[in-house]
Amino acid sequence: MKHLLFILLMIVGVNTSSQSKYLTKTGTVSFEASVPAFEEVKATNNSVTAIVNADNGEFAALVLVKGFRFKNALMEEHFNENYAESDIYPKATFKGKIEEFDLNKLKPDSQKFVIEGTLTFHGKTKQLQNVTLMISKNETVITMKGGFKTLASDFDIKIPKIVRNKVAEDVLVTFDFKLIKK
Repeated sequence: MKHLLFILLMIVGVNTSSQSKYLTKTGTVSFEASVPAFEEVKATNNSVTAIVNADNGEFAALVLVKGFRFKNALMEEHFNENYAESDIYPKATFKGKIEEFDLNKLKPDSQKFVIEGTLTFHGKTKQLQNVTLMISKNETVITMKGGFKTLASDFDIKIPKIVRNKVAEDVLVTFDFKLIKK
């Protein structure tokens, strides 16, 4: 029995160590839902966890919703309490795959890639397709940058009538990750 357990652990160990993973816990995700001529509706979160499996291009990111910072503290409070309901839905996640990803072909100059996957926010999941991102690699660091547009209504976020002309329904989400070999 000890030998079987040892062999099983060896197989699992070889399997996981053969995968090349890059990780960050200091990634950045920002969003903007501003309307011209009104106060900027923009926030940034600088403590996003992200991981990419360099063997197959699988990618995942985790955002703690309360980590978004606004210029205006009252706006941050309204975002957490009334829109994101971050006590009920504390996390946002993305899981997807980078198409035609090949670690060996990455260069210090950014190259264009496409990622597809699912974004979960506010208890709702949406499929994202054809999201363009730029990827570069310097020694042991992979840098990934990109963005996409989505709608607040896709995630069941209701914008009250009183501020509907001050907050855009279209939300621009941008991201910037510097992932280090794990």
